[in-house]
Amino acid sequence: MKFDILLDMLFDLLNRRKTTAQYFAQKYSVSARTVYRYVDALSSCVPVEIRQGRGGGIYISDAYKLPVGILTREEYAAADEALEAMYSQLPEERFLAARKKLAAQNKEEKKQSFFPGDSNFVMIDSGSWGDSKPLSEKIRLFENAAKSLSVVEIDYFSREGERTARKIEPHILIYKQNVWYVYAFCRTKKAFRLFRIGRVYSAFLTGETFVRREVKREDIPLHYWNTPDSVEVKLEVREEAFADVQDWLGCESLRPLPSAEETAAQSAAVETDDSYARRFIAQVTLPFDDALVKKIVGLGAGVKVLAPEALKEKTAALAAAVAKVYEK
Repeated sequence: MKFDILLDMLFDLLNRRKTTAQYFAQKYSVSARTVYRYVDALSSCVPVEIRQGRGGGIYISDAYKLPVGILTREEYAAADEALEAMYSQLPEERFLAARKKLAAQNKEEKKQSFFPGDSNFVMIDSGSWGDSKPLSEKIRLFENAAKSLSVVEIDYFSREGERTARKIEPHILIYKQNVWYVYAFCRTKKAFRLFRIGRVYSAFLTGETFVRREVKREDIPLHYWNTPDSVEVKLEVREEAFADVQDWLGCESLRPLPSAEETAAQSAAVETDDSYARRFIAQVTLPFDDALVKKIVGLGAGVKVLAPEALKEKTAALAAAVAKVYEK
């Protein structure tokens, strides 16, 4: 029953973008405290947050959509059949709405769309494309905000992991060496800043607009560090490499190691007298080329390739070759 409610809440938020605890409490005949527990559970995998005070409520990021590949073709069919069966037993509009959204999502995933860009708002400084659906949606949101002169409120993680809320005026999107940035006027700092889109946890359109400011290319700080076939990459990330991988792949691509695997890893560390560091799993689609192998090796012992096997072998071979250079 809880799963049904969480799924229904997610579809409600995707449709409305903002609602209230009172709305959900009345809809499911539960207390507001129970609603907050549901929201807390939902927020573990979806960018949902609660805002207090005037204009507050339960929000979902404007950049969030159901991830591509969240269900296989067979799973989509099974979910559709389940919703149809539920509607036959309990003819409520919400089940029909859920079926429509699933159908639309399935249709959207079949499209081979690519971020088109606009020379007035996007600056590509070379590099290869590594992408996940949540990152694409954030890029598209900032591109549209730059075109429509819309103010965006973001939840932003610093390199040290500090989380802040800021209102920004997006002007230009920049892609440099596998990293996407948005160059925006920050209303908090009252100055232009370069924000790594991978560090943006959630983004909300405020409904405000801004007057475009003059931007010169030489003012943009770009001194930061032919798409081949892409593969689904799974990495184990140690705590010491977390910040670097977050910058590279985005915070939405990282999740804690499942508790059972975490316990096993701790036990293995004790048995080998090895120091234990907290670990995470990163899963994302990336271009399989030499640049990817070099990037992983450059992260050192803090990152281990779990899949695919071919990438694991190439990474191990390059790491061995580097080690050999330093043999006496």
